[in-house]
Amino acid sequence: MSASAVAVPAPPPVAPAALDAWRRDRRFFTGMAVAALLTVFAGFAPSYYMRVVFGRPTVSGAALSPLLHLHGFLFSAWIVLFVVQTRLIAGRRLALHRRLGVAGAVLAMATIAVGFSAAVDAARRGAAPPGVPPLSFLAIPVADLVVFAAFVATGLALRRRPDVHRRLMLMATVSILTPAVARLPGILAAGPLAFFALTDLFVVACLIYDRFTRGRVHPAFWWGGAFLLASQVGRLAVSGTGAWLSVAAWLTR
Repeated sequence: MSASAVAVPAPPPVAPAALDAWRRDRRFFTGMAVAALLTVFAGFAPSYYMRVVFGRPTVSGAALSPLLHLHGFLFSAWIVLFVVQTRLIAGRRLALHRRLGVAGAVLAMATIAVGFSAAVDAARRGAAPPGVPPLSFLAIPVADLVVFAAFVATGLALRRRPDVHRRLMLMATVSILTPAVARLPGILAAGPLAFFALTDLFVVACLIYDRFTRGRVHPAFWWGGAFLLASQVGRLAVSGTGAWLSVAAWLTR
C-alpha cells in the first residue's frame, strides 16, 4: 500500500462555543495590551518619547542620563513585547510566542535590575512628587518592581496552564503602569491614591470581563488583583516609617 493511500485522521472539530470564547479572549487580551501601550505613550510622551516636541529635553535641568535612557528603553520594550505576544497568540503562532517568551524572561530580569537602579538614583537626586519626601517615595517604585517580578515569575512557572499564564502576564504589565498613569495630566499632583486608583481600573476591567464572559472571575485575576491592591496599601503604610526610611537611606548612600 502506498503512503498516499494511508488515511490521515482529521483534527477534531472545534465546538462553536469554545471558538467564540477563544475569540473573545483574543480580543480582550489584545485590547488590554494596546490600552497599556497607549497609556505608557500618553504618560511618558511629554517627558521621554516626545520630550523635544514638548520642550522638555532635560530632567530637572540636566540631560537624560544613560541609566534613564536604558530604563526607558527596557520598560518600553516590555510593553511592546507584550502587545506582540498577545498578537502571536491571536494568530496561533505558538512556536514563535514560546521562543519570544525566553527573550521576555531575560527582558523582565533586566527591566527589574535597571528599574531598581533608576529608582534609587531618582531618590538620590531628590526626585519625587511635590510635597513627598524622596526617601518615602522610593517605596512606591521598589514595590512596583517586587510585584512585577512576582507576577512574571509565577506566570512563567505556570506557562503550561495558558488560562493562568496569560492572566498573570497581563497583571504583571498592569503592575508597572503606575508610573505612566501618574504622569497623565493632573494626576501626579493628585497624589498616590489617584494614580493607584486609575491603575486599578485595569484590574476592574479584567474582573468585569471574566464575570460577564465566564460567569465567574478566574482565580488568577482575583488573587492577582488582591495582591496588587495589598501592595499599594502596604507601600503607603510603610513609606513613612522609620524602618523604611532607614532602608531607603542605606540604599541611597
